[in-house]
Parts: sequence; C-alpha cells; structure tokens
Amino acid sequence: MTPDTSIIVPLAMLSDVATAALRRAGCDAAHARATAGVMVRAEQDGCSSHGLFRLPGYLAALRSGKVAGDATPVVAPLAPGLIRIDGQRGFAPLAMGLARENLAPLARSQGIAAAAIVNVHHFSALWVDIEPLVAEGLGAFCFTSYLPVVAPAGAKTPLFGTNPMAFGFPGADGGFMFDQASASMARGELQILSREGKLAPDGAGVDRDGNPTNDPAAILAGAQSPFGGHKGSSIALMIELLAGVLIGQPTSSEAFREETAFGALEGAGPPRGGVLLIAFDPQQFGDAPGWRAHAASFFSELRALPGMRLPGDRRRRERDRIAREGVALPAALWRDALEAAGHNPVTNRE
Repeated sequence: MTPDTSIIVPLAMLSDVATAALRRAGCDAAHARATAGVMVRAEQDGCSSHGLFRLPGYLAALRSGKVAGDATPVVAPLAPGLIRIDGQRGFAPLAMGLARENLAPLARSQGIAAAAIVNVHHFSALWVDIEPLVAEGLGAFCFTSYLPVVAPAGAKTPLFGTNPMAFGFPGADGGFMFDQASASMARGELQILSREGKLAPDGAGVDRDGNPTNDPAAILAGAQSPFGGHKGSSIALMIELLAGVLIGQPTSSEAFREETAFGALEGAGPPRGGVLLIAFDPQQFGDAPGWRAHAASFFSELRALPGMRLPGDRRRRERDRIAREGVALPAALWRDALEAAGHNPVTNRE
C-alpha cells in the first residue's frame, strides 16, 4: 500500500474543522468544543491514534443516535470525598471537565477524592483527562474500559477491553504522567498500522484461530494480547472492576452485548461505559514541606541514567514543535474532516 500524502494543518484550523464537523453531526457547542479539544491536544502531543483519526468514530456515534450530542452532565455527591457525574449518554470530554472542576477542591479538602463518571462514551487519551489536575499540583489516576478486543492471558477469545490507565504526579517541570493500555499496544495504533500497510510487533495479538500474527488486520479481526502476559491481564481485569463493576457501568463484554442490541459495533464509535477518576493532594499526606524536593531529587536521579526517557518526555517535545509547525495529517483524513465540517479543501501539502 502506498502511504497517503500528508498535509500540514495549523492547530487553530484543526480545532475549527473538528468543532464544525461535530456541530454538523449533532453536538451542541459545549460538547463540540470539549470533544474537539481532546483530539487537538492528542495531535499536538504527537499521538495521532487519539487525534483526528477518532473523528469518524465520533461522527458515526452521533449519527447512529446512540450518543446524545446535547446531553447535560449531572453532578451528585455520594460521600464526603466521592462524586458521581452522569454524562446522560454524551461524549466523555464535557463530563470529564465537570468532574475535574468538582474533584479538585474535594481532593484539597479531603486529601483524596474520586469521581465516578457514568453513562458516557469515552474515546480519548487519558493523559488529556488528568493533565489539568496535575497542572494544579494534584496527583491523579484514571481508568476506563472498552469493548472485548483483548484475550486474557492463556485464552484465545477476547473478553477484556484495551482498558487504559493513566497516572500523574505533580512536579516543577509539569509533573510526571503515563497513559497506557493494558493491551500490548493501543487499538488505534493497530488500526493505523493496518491503514498504512505496516506490520505489528511480535506479541501484539492473534488471528481468529488463535495463532500469533504480525498482520494488524488479522489481529483486529482476532484478539489483541495483554502486555506482559498474565501481568497485563491482571491489570485489565482490575480495570474492568474499577471502571465497570465498582461504579455500576458495563464491563467490556457487557458493552459489546449492549452495542450488539443497539446494532452498532466497532466502527460506530465508542460504547457507553464509565470512567473512574481519582485525585489526591500530596500536601495532605504527611510531608508537605518535603515532597516536592524529594520528587525532584528522584526524577533527577532517574534522568541521569544513560538512555533513560521518562513517559511524557516525547509528548512535551512534540507539543512545542507541533504548536509552531502545525500537525501533519494524512491528506485523505483531512479531506474527510473538511467534508464533514462543510469546508472547502485546503491544498498546503507537505
């Protein structure tokens, strides 16, 4: 397959086009801005698998009617340090913003607090969800599940979602964050490899017959593998419990059955599900005078190791560069986005 030519798009234009496309498909202004915002941030940080690549899924979910583009999230307290945000079947970014606004003061007063975000359709990168909390000096965890696309260790049939998790810890240089799937790689990365005619790495997954393969299309039709074998499988199971059972939301297999009943499966956008977001204030854990210097010392020791690169370092470099230079997008993807937005084509090819 010949790789598609690329086009350079300024971030502001990307935001305008994504927002317009979402509005035309049924989002109100608040949902469109929030949802476009997470795609733009992913592109700015060099994560194309969660950027404009996701727009067709968002649009399909709106057009199918399973997502309410004008839903108003509802906040309800459950306990002194626990809140519930009911997204009312909307996309997750708007509800996640509301969760952060309510969670931050609770974490500062209680030391630690959690938000159960329910009845949302989550399709974005998790670091985007926790970064604002980390920027405010808080630590954070975030978990969500998906559809059954990962086979548990020892099995050949998918049952778990890719089930990502994110963790962030504040620091003077913007803090430390990681965001990773419990699968060996994100599903969006496999989809991009398949689109570009490239091979997946060893251990990424199996075909329909349970045979290991490097063909991303065969893995997408078969099952992805958890990272680290049984260790990643255990983490995926934990996330099914935290983002599903604990907060009364569908597990990945239950989401599949719900999607099947609705008549919309993969390709029709994200399923309905939940997100567990936890925030904590390091000032409240007994070392208020010393934790910042302690963390800085620890990270300095880590960075001194030859070849060491902390998760998030590449994103920060890409963020600055792409803010200056613009986003390189496949030309066909950009043309589709322009058409969805009702805009005229742009011809500034790379």
